[in-house]
Amino acid sequence: MKIGRLPVVDRTNGWSAILSERSPNAPLKGDIAADWIVLGAGYAGLAAARRLAENCPDQTIGLIDAGSAGENASGRNSGFAIDLPHNVGSSLDELEGSHRFMRLARSAIDQLGEIVSENKIACDWSADGRYHTAVSERGVKEVLEPYAKELEALGEPFEWMDKAQVKERIGSDHFTAAVFTPGGALMNPAALTRGLADALPDNVTLYENSPVVEANFENAVHLTTGEGTLRAPKMILAANGYSEQFGFFKNRFLHLVAHGSLTRPLSDAEQEAYGVSAPWGLTPANAFAGITMRYTNDRRILIRQGLDYCPSQVFTAEEQRRVKQRHKALFDQRFPMLPQVEIEHTWSGIVCLSQNSAPGFGQLASNIWSAVCQNAVGVTKGTFGGTLAADMATGRDNPLIEDMLSLGEPSSLPPRPFLDIGVRARFMWELWSNRHEA
Repeated sequence: MKIGRLPVVDRTNGWSAILSERSPNAPLKGDIAADWIVLGAGYAGLAAARRLAENCPDQTIGLIDAGSAGENASGRNSGFAIDLPHNVGSSLDELEGSHRFMRLARSAIDQLGEIVSENKIACDWSADGRYHTAVSERGVKEVLEPYAKELEALGEPFEWMDKAQVKERIGSDHFTAAVFTPGGALMNPAALTRGLADALPDNVTLYENSPVVEANFENAVHLTTGEGTLRAPKMILAANGYSEQFGFFKNRFLHLVAHGSLTRPLSDAEQEAYGVSAPWGLTPANAFAGITMRYTNDRRILIRQGLDYCPSQVFTAEEQRRVKQRHKALFDQRFPMLPQVEIEHTWSGIVCLSQNSAPGFGQLASNIWSAVCQNAVGVTKGTFGGTLAADMATGRDNPLIEDMLSLGEPSSLPPRPFLDIGVRARFMWELWSNRHEA
């Protein structure tokens, strides 16, 4: 089959821009045979390739990606490795589901932490916890208070913080309250992705900047690029939202575009005026109307706000220009003591969601397995999804596979244009009904 849509990778990613230059691995050239193919080198693909190499040390793995490490969606997120579900239910079944998710997420965080430590990956990996914040009293009552009660039911530690305490920790009085949880980690996601790619086992060959233009799955797996072919008996699909281009998960995924910005580093005088020195990460009570923010080790402030329906999986420079202006206004509103601090980088990234928040995980054919659709929690979900797909594919006994399968599979979506109308109407309603959290 011909691949009809390829990822468009620009050079706007701020997380990459603040790093030193990296020389990517060579693109695929010639006719290459391997024992395994892993398609996609985001968190899921990198984890799958690493685990295949561990499970099959005498076999070769070809890991192929359309772009270069750190420039794809994995390097464009907000840099949170989250160990808790965003929304916890209070029923016994929902609480057990939360326990299953936490087992999976924490296995991924431990795994990533070990790789970062062993390979000395310089990605600002730090266990700084997370502030889940509400702007309005309504947000406190509807989101934070139930969240705190359900954390208690799960036996999870947390700290309730009022407005003054939040201001002391993050330097802004924009928020009414927060629930601080100590787990998880923060990092530069582009640096982490680069480091994972550069620390793969010796029996993995990574082909970067090698967009696949044709795929054939008869008898074995044959992928064709502009300069070569990659063949193997078996494959793990880790191409996330682009999996549809390869004939899988048709009419199952929603494609959104999210936008992020990084300021320049604060000067010593600005740091003093700001009054906060420790890094922090903050997620909003409502993802549509609210803002994800971070204060980094190099004194930058991240603003991530704006989630748009994007079925074309393409965004324009003009859209990013408008986003930059909006992010600057939001920054000024939250940090009026820093009026001279400018936005240095603004970028966008494609997010893949399913309607029922289930991943695209499991066996798709006799020789193909998948770990796709991370539902905007890619650092952890991609890592444990890729690891467990490799264990499933190689017959390795892992009790976490059952936890993963319990998350379900993506449900079917209505046909377009009805889907487009419905999604856009839902977005407008979410923004309007949650405007108190802006």
